[in-house]
Formats: sequence, C-alpha cells, structure tokens
Amino acid sequence: MPESLKNTFALSSESGASINYYFIGGANADQVISGYRTVTGKAVLMPKWAMGFWQSRERYKTQDEILSTVKEFRDRKIPLDNIVLDWSYWKQPEWGSQQFDPERFADPDGMIKSLHKQNVNLMISVWPKFNKGFDIYDKLNQENFLYKRNIVDGRVDWIGKGYSNTFYDAFNPKARTAFWELMNKRLYSKGIDAWWMDATEPDMHSNLPVEIRKDLMNPTYEGSSTTYFNAFPLVNAKGVYEGQRKVNNENRVFILTRSAYAGLQRYAAAAWSGDIASRWEDMKTQIGAGVNFSLSGMPYWTMDIGGFSVEKRYEKPNKEDLEEWRELNARWYQFGAFVPLFRVHGQFPFREIYNIAPEGHPAYKSMLYYNKLRYRLMPYIYSIAGNTYHHDYTMMRGLMMDFPQDLKASNLSDAFLFGPSLLINPVYKYKDRNRDVYLPSGQGWYDLYTGKYFKGGQTIKADAPYEKTPVYVKEGSIVPTGPELQYTSEKPADPITLFVYTGKNASFSLYEDEGTNYNYEKGAFATVDFNYEEKTKTLTVGDRKGSFKGMLENRTFKIVVITPKSAKALDFNQKANHSITYNGKATTIKL
Repeated sequence: MPESLKNTFALSSESGASINYYFIGGANADQVISGYRTVTGKAVLMPKWAMGFWQSRERYKTQDEILSTVKEFRDRKIPLDNIVLDWSYWKQPEWGSQQFDPERFADPDGMIKSLHKQNVNLMISVWPKFNKGFDIYDKLNQENFLYKRNIVDGRVDWIGKGYSNTFYDAFNPKARTAFWELMNKRLYSKGIDAWWMDATEPDMHSNLPVEIRKDLMNPTYEGSSTTYFNAFPLVNAKGVYEGQRKVNNENRVFILTRSAYAGLQRYAAAAWSGDIASRWEDMKTQIGAGVNFSLSGMPYWTMDIGGFSVEKRYEKPNKEDLEEWRELNARWYQFGAFVPLFRVHGQFPFREIYNIAPEGHPAYKSMLYYNKLRYRLMPYIYSIAGNTYHHDYTMMRGLMMDFPQDLKASNLSDAFLFGPSLLINPVYKYKDRNRDVYLPSGQGWYDLYTGKYFKGGQTIKADAPYEKTPVYVKEGSIVPTGPELQYTSEKPADPITLFVYTGKNASFSLYEDEGTNYNYEKGAFATVDFNYEEKTKTLTVGDRKGSFKGMLENRTFKIVVITPKSAKALDFNQKANHSITYNGKATTIKL
C-alpha cells in the first residue's frame, strides 16, 4: 500500500444513502446467531419429511419416469421421503404457465396421488420466469407485473429455438399475490408438497454480469434495482410462504431456493449451493460452504450430492473413470448424510443409487448404509431441527462454535459438527483410505463405528475404508436413535436406543411434535431431557414436558453405554445395557 493509504479505512456504496450498523453481541456464536434471528426473523421448523432422503435429477422428463423411480426405491427398500421434479415439465414455449405438458404428464393429479399413497412427497420446480406469447404472460404484462428490459433488448433463452422471456417483479405485493394464485390454481391444488424456487438471483439470462442483470430488473416496484437487486429471493419466497399459509395453514411450507438474503429463514426457505461441478475439489469446498452458510444464521443448507455439472469422461466412461465416478458419489453421499438436508441432484449420469452402481458394489452398499443411518438418527436430527426454531440452534456447526479456545479446531475448513455430538470428516480425495483428523481438545472422542476412544487435542490418521467416512462422537454425549425406516412417518420412534458416550457429564433434549403442521407454534410439542452424571454413573430421564396429538404416552428407552475402556460398535441389534419403560415420569438409573 502507498504510505498515504496505510492505516486508513474507507467505505463506498453505489446504492446506500447512509450506513447503519447492527451490533449483535453474544458470549458465543450461538448467541450471536440468535441475535441475528431476533433482528431478521426466526427459522421456522421444516416438515419432518424434509429431514429424510431426497432424490432428484436433471431431469425426470415424464410421469412414468417419476413413478418408476419411486417404485424402484420402494422395491429395493431404499429409504425415500421426497422426489423432485425439475424444470420443463411444461410445454416448451410455455415457461411460466405452471401447467404440465399433457403429452408427457397425462395425469399429474393421479401421479401425485400415487406418490402420496407410497408415502413420497413431491417437490416441483417453479421459476419466476414467463415466456412471451401465451396467456399468462399477457395477463401479467397488462397488470404491469413484469420487467420489460429483457423483452425490449430481444434476448432469448437457451431452450429449443430460444424464447423471449422475462421475470415478474417480486417486490410488487400484487404481483406476488398473482404469482402465488397461479401456483395455487395450477399446482398446489393438485397436492404439490414443496417448492423449488430456482434462478432467484434473479437470473433472467444466464451468465450475464451483475451490472446487466440489474439493468434487466430496473426499476423494481420498491425502487432502483441497484438498491434492491439482492433481495429478490427474499420477497419471492415471502409471496409463496404467505400465500400458501393463507390457503392452508395446516401443512408446513417448504421452499428450496438457489439464492438467499438476510431473513430468508423466516419464510420456510432453505438454500442450496447451486450448480457445482462433479469433482473432488468441489466436494471439498462444499464443506466450508455449508459451514459458512450456516454461520450466516440460516440453518437449512444443502448441495447437489454428486455435483451438478459432469465432466464428459463420466458420461461415457471407461472402466477406470466409471470406478472413480462411483467412488466420488459414494464419498459425497457419506458427507451429505450429515448436512441439514440430504439431497441428491445432478445432470446425466443419473443419480439414483442403483444407476450409479449395481447392488453389491461397495459404492451401492455404502450409499444404502448412510441412507439407512440417516433415518436411524432421525430422533437426533429432528430434535436439533426443533432446536433451530425453539432455541435458535445451528445444525451444521463450524468447530469455532463449540471449541472457540482451540484455534486449530476453529480454523479447520474440512470438518464440522452435525448437532452437538457428531464430528464429521468427509473424505474428498480419490482412492484415499485414511485421512488426517484433528480431534478438538478439552474432551475425548469415540469412533462412531467401533466405539474406540481417543484423547482430544491430537491429529490422528483415521481409517477411511471405501464404505465409511470418519465420524467421531464427543465424549459426554447422548445420541438417540430410532427404528429402521423407509420414510420418516413409517412408524413411531419406539423403542429409542440411547447411545451414552461416557467420560464426562452428558445431556440431550429429545424433541417431538406432529411433524407436518404448525401446531408447534401454538405449543403442541413435547420434550424429554436426558442427563448423564459421570461422577455417580447415573442417567436421569426427566419428566416429559408438553404434549401433542398422537404423542406416545408410553414407550421404551434402551440404553447402550460406551466407556473409554469398553468400546462398542454401532450395532442397532446389540443387547442394551439397560431398558426403561417410560410413561412420562422422571426416572433415574445406575449405568
């Protein structure tokens, strides 16, 4: 720097008339994030099924492809809660019509009913985009609800012969209402469960610089696009969230959107990281991406497991490339099973487990294992999801959140905590069968799979065979697990097996509610607190607090005790050390 500029500080803004600071103080990162949500809105609780497995691809082109995929999952006993219908289910020229092409989707109502009978939800892609030349465009244009610049400039999109198109002005409350009413009439009324709000940067014409993108949406209803451009995904989600809750205040709204803005979490919106590439280096960068996004205060994040954009060598692979493709996807599944939303998506080759590798192949076996493990962990996962609403919790946790005094842990970009107890260390290099894992200081750590104990504050060479990624459990943890499931609502979480990792005091609060509605906002939920005391070697199951319709009045808690000297494998069929018949009243047992 020139001497004249050293120790100086300047700010400039192309849009700001003034600069206002909000200082959010806290003793730790969780308190700071709680303060952020106090300013911008609480993170609403997503439906429980959204914590299950999502299958997506770019794209299912027909009704039969959707139904046959779900049938294959159910026939193979691969757990599944959500299937995603990506773009172009409409007639090619009618982008924005929100209508199914009858030649490819002859009976969408029947298709959705069939999915629901199989306990599978349907998420559908909806863009804020309208092609010129059909009735919906004309109607919105007459109301002055559309941006005009892209039309005037004569740009066409990349579909077919290319179509003249533009986006609606989501900053206009009446335009938002019109947009939702169209979605409601033509999609939601058929039974659609969730919304994929794509291209919400907004991306009216792909790959243009931001300066031109701003020009294409100038002015907005609120004013200059220079001022309001970045807030498009927020107001777009707002219209859908508020619109659906007016029509149906029973079923929880769920939105997936490609771009985010402060406060997005209050509109039941999650974000994913966009069209990433199917490369090892891209998988690694997703670790830091998810951590940083979560630290921004928005708890629901996901990615295209397997990567979206595929190298040509994987499309028609030789033997070596095929095996690399399979291993890449297996490793990405292992990582993806421990992020807030477990979602597979990408371009060809198809991303269903059975299309990646045959049954019996290590990749297939690993992906199925982690899918099933995700569902076994559902009592743990849904409890931490409940915490995001009730206590402003963060599910995917940068290590600085829980180990601020350990600077080595705080600065790691390739590991994170999933909830309070699970240290996730994805493998992101081809053919690696081990990786360096740093175990944060201040407590010991247990290998999730073997129960072997390690002291904290050290780097170990962790085993990472093809089918497993290193996961360690913090000493002083209680991890509740449930029965094997094919979908989240298949059966009640009974019995629940509590894995108690001793060596320090431990606690966990089991959270349950009705899973799909908004009664939790009215107090319809229940918690059960578990507390383990190391000194007395006792576990207390506290009084149940609260209630909700359909709650299990009586249930069984099985307890598996893991100590530094008695390693126990993660075996859900092993004999428990203790079993408690619980009726909602507090009980204490000696372990």
